[in-house]
Amino acid sequence: MSNLRSLLALAGVALVHGLPRPGLVERKVDVPFDQAFAQPLDDRAITLSSNLEVTTSYSSVISSLQSASVTVSPSLTGTILTGLPSGGFTRDPLKTSDLPEPTGSLAPIDATLEEGPTAPAGNVAGNIFVPMATDAPPQQITSRDDHVVKKLNIVDEDVPIQTNKFFANFFLGNQTQPVWTNPYALSWAKGHGNSFGMVVTHIERSQLAWAPGDVPQYFIGPSGQQHIVLSAQELGEETVLSTESPTAFSVFANLAPSANSKPLVSLPCVQGMGFVTALYNGAKPVLNSGTFFRTLKFVEQLNGITYKYRVTLEDSTEWLIYATPVASLGAPPFELKDSANIVGPEGFIGMIQVAKNPASDSGEKIYDSTAGSYAVNATLTGTVDRSSGSYTLDWGKGGVQNQTLLMFALPHHVESFDEKTATALTGIELATITKGIAKAIVADKMTMVENNLPNTIGFAPWVPAGNGGNGGSDNTDLMGGALALVNNVGAVELSEDFDKQTRLDSMYYSGKGLAKFAGIIYTLQTMAKNTELAAAGLVKLKDAFNVFVNNTQPLPLVYDTVWKGVVSSGTYRTGDTGLDFGNALYNDHHFHYGYFLWTAAVIGYLDPAWMDQGTNRAWINTLVRDFANPSTSDPYFPFQRSFDWFHGHSWAKGLFESGDGKDQESSSEDTFSTYALKMWGRISGDAALEARGNLQLAVQARSVRNYFLLASDNTVQPERFRPNKVTGILFENKVDHTTYFGASPEFVQGIHMIPLNPSTAYTRPAAFVKEEWDAYFSNGRADKALGGGGGSGESAK
Repeated sequence: MSNLRSLLALAGVALVHGLPRPGLVERKVDVPFDQAFAQPLDDRAITLSSNLEVTTSYSSVISSLQSASVTVSPSLTGTILTGLPSGGFTRDPLKTSDLPEPTGSLAPIDATLEEGPTAPAGNVAGNIFVPMATDAPPQQITSRDDHVVKKLNIVDEDVPIQTNKFFANFFLGNQTQPVWTNPYALSWAKGHGNSFGMVVTHIERSQLAWAPGDVPQYFIGPSGQQHIVLSAQELGEETVLSTESPTAFSVFANLAPSANSKPLVSLPCVQGMGFVTALYNGAKPVLNSGTFFRTLKFVEQLNGITYKYRVTLEDSTEWLIYATPVASLGAPPFELKDSANIVGPEGFIGMIQVAKNPASDSGEKIYDSTAGSYAVNATLTGTVDRSSGSYTLDWGKGGVQNQTLLMFALPHHVESFDEKTATALTGIELATITKGIAKAIVADKMTMVENNLPNTIGFAPWVPAGNGGNGGSDNTDLMGGALALVNNVGAVELSEDFDKQTRLDSMYYSGKGLAKFAGIIYTLQTMAKNTELAAAGLVKLKDAFNVFVNNTQPLPLVYDTVWKGVVSSGTYRTGDTGLDFGNALYNDHHFHYGYFLWTAAVIGYLDPAWMDQGTNRAWINTLVRDFANPSTSDPYFPFQRSFDWFHGHSWAKGLFESGDGKDQESSSEDTFSTYALKMWGRISGDAALEARGNLQLAVQARSVRNYFLLASDNTVQPERFRPNKVTGILFENKVDHTTYFGASPEFVQGIHMIPLNPSTAYTRPAAFVKEEWDAYFSNGRADKALGGGGGSGESAK
């Protein structure tokens, strides 16, 4: 939908409308919002209208400075939620019970395994984000339409909805928790501060709250700050917040005065947006502030259509307001009524944009040059050529089309900018809460380059190239003593009851069990050269895996037709949303399903014919599509549910409201799931999937180094927090050096280590590993660490 995105030409300057990228729906500007919502998706493309009557009711703007005196001290600190979210979550990720002891050794069978090819699947010409399938999930996965979390005021009723993206708080719970676009946060006031508009907040690093101690356990951004609230006089207690056109990078938030009325204010929310833009449809703008306005000044007219105002808040920060009216002549009058309210004209049609300016005159000039345009969505494309790759975020644009967009990039973006994007950098910098300093660029798209893709990593142990070079090599050689030990231990461990360890009421624990046995079998086959014993183990592994392909495990998977994804049936039976770490609410799918993908890749490598037996391939690809679907045209799954291509890592939290936003606890299981995607792509012959896995793993290695692993040379996370060495749980609004299942060092550090695999050496630099070891585990301290089976606990958030 467009929600007033196309503005009319005024004073001879045309506002040429911009259709968004494929998949985004637009609304005709002269069709009422409620009628537009009722139109079929394909029929809602925007058209320009020139039949609006031009009004001349706007007065000439008073150029003198308007100021207000403060009678009540503003709140400059907000509130702090230091605890972890509670309620409805599994708290025991360490599965240490019910593991049967081996009773003997598995006997080899009279069979040998003929391994399939392990060479890369091949190069992909052009964009690697192409559909892998668009058919329904296999028939053994039945459908249900009664998900425990109902859609709340989501206009798009029957399309795959993103469950793990930044904007989920808009349609979860009471809809008032913040949404972080970075560097800004948005939240629905819903009566707080006597407003029902959209709150715009930006937190400086000096405002962060810290746990006590020289090395604090956490830092967190305060909540409840209301720097500027974009509202309208017509919005009151009956106001309804709805969302529309959700994509992986954007959503529209609409405010209507009641459930049965058309929205009067609509905000396109896009990751990294440089302005917070509100589109008004015949409402009287009211701008509020809990920080209080000190001064308001009309500055000038820009581009013949946009009017600029300068605001100083009582915290001494400078903000800019840009108003672009439609169907009017003259500057819209904005009056500073008092320290908390700025009031605009009646029946305003057009857009109001606000931005915080930390860069004085130079920053103001940059904002001026881009005002009137705004991002509405983003399209992701990527290319890979062996060990090099790149990805581009191309933003759809609304408003003034001959104005280039102002957008913010995160540190890992800036590190990897291509030459053209690097030239678009400006001097405007604003802090984010957990991703360092965001830098503004003037560009309609940005491209990042990765020149060290992990295309040489396979199943075998892998070592990066020395002397800082790219690439690396594997090593499957075992010395005599180690060879004998592997054979002996392998025979014992493969004698265990596979079924008892894998046919569980948890996709997470089941997947980890399957992957454990797959690793043993691979080691025996390729490193110990004991193919008869590996063949005996593979028979047991295929039988255990077949339970899940047939969907006969204790809690079978179901296809959820509400949000559109494959989830555990446990919550449907009991109502407990925390079962299996919240799998039914889309927590941790990349963790859970990554273990199945890697196991399938090992089986397919050792027995290539297995992949095309029955529905093996289709079942596994269904899991891929659930958490890593590469296409917006797939009607059954959303695009890239788990991985966030703006942040450079996945978010584990699904359909749970959260005051601190989405979070990720286990960076190592995140990267392992990508490694599993890469290896399943390689073994199954899906070159595009393997290429995406390689590129995604490279992006993760960069983001993990910047945001999660705190080496001594890390310049992103605050200096006083770096001695913790890892973030622990990284939220959008908080970093907490703990886990959901305990704060012991081996838990907090270990959750960013396991499972050790060939890609670990790629994503965890050796220099960092030594620093971490010296800080926590050297001098015999490792011997005192608590034991346990390990686990993510990721749903407990």
